[in-house]
Amino acid sequence: MSHSTPSYDCIVLGTGGVGSATLYHLAQRGASVLGIDRFAPGHDRGSSHGETRVIRLAYFEHPDYVPLLQRAYTHWEAMQRARPESLYVQAGILEMGREEGEIVPGVLKAARQHHLDVEALSRAEIEKRYTGLRLPESFVGVFEARAGFLRVEACVKAYADEAVKHGAHLQTGETVLGWSPDGAGLMVETDRGRYRAARLVVTAGAWAPELLASLGIEFRVLRKPLLWYRTQTPDYRLDNGFPVWVMETHWGDLYGFPEIDARGLKLAEHSSGTEVADPLHPDRDLWSEDRRPLETLLRAHFPGVTSDCLHHAVCLYTMSPDGHFIIDRHPEDARICFVAGLSGHGFKFASVLGEIMSDLSLDDETAMPIEFLGLERLRSGACG
Repeated sequence: MSHSTPSYDCIVLGTGGVGSATLYHLAQRGASVLGIDRFAPGHDRGSSHGETRVIRLAYFEHPDYVPLLQRAYTHWEAMQRARPESLYVQAGILEMGREEGEIVPGVLKAARQHHLDVEALSRAEIEKRYTGLRLPESFVGVFEARAGFLRVEACVKAYADEAVKHGAHLQTGETVLGWSPDGAGLMVETDRGRYRAARLVVTAGAWAPELLASLGIEFRVLRKPLLWYRTQTPDYRLDNGFPVWVMETHWGDLYGFPEIDARGLKLAEHSSGTEVADPLHPDRDLWSEDRRPLETLLRAHFPGVTSDCLHHAVCLYTMSPDGHFIIDRHPEDARICFVAGLSGHGFKFASVLGEIMSDLSLDDETAMPIEFLGLERLRSGACG
């Protein structure tokens, strides 16, 4: 090995939401660490952009996520105290659907299991409290006051900035070509050079299917549009008390945010999505089929919102086979750990996933309860 090859305790491949947090936690613990990414922190080419991401505790997807979320909140709140810019806004979340659906019962189950404070609301109570909503007779809701949203680009930049303050090295505009064992460590090759490390963390988002191809997991990368619509009344504004919201309908699961700074009402469809062959080149144009389900929802349930789409963005979901995260060591080399397949609901966890990657890299274990998200479940056929 050439003596000119830079050497680190750990190299992090991908510095988006999870990677920037991983870089921070490693650097904070005194590790010499390098982060490598094609793009600068806060970029709009992957999964961590579009102004806002939901954060909530009563997790309908699986109650076992709740302890991870409780730890994630601790980290987000600590980062907010350390930074002057707004990162986390406690706007509350209103989740709506049929009483026998998936979302409302799932929220209530997680709340019961973990003693979380959520409020059950009837359709009439929802419409009285939020005058901009019109709901079917069959709908009920749950409200979680501690929920809200994260300002996604600002959060990524904050973690990257704080990591560098703690001594991390961050190199962008650089593409990872691969890695290989190198004596007691690992060699990472990029289009600009070679680097050596004792440990490697892969947090590559939509590029994980390529970098983790040897796992044999069928990841799917989906194109997911985010749209902002013009409002006609102040009913939907953050400063007027309108919350983050999720609605389970017969045509899909849709979600959105209160109007912030007169930029329009942001909403998106969590379900469905078009598969992307190359994450570098998704179609970022706005399609008529992107608009159709959202404008159907607006006409039916948001009478004060127009069909005038002010602007849009396209982000990427990297789907695991069962829609749950995959957090583990690489079965071919225990010096490599990874987070992949966050399946469109991972950003709120980025702060704690960074801690977990730091733990696995430096300590070979973590106190966080991640067993249900391990790789083995997909190989054995079990689902989280």
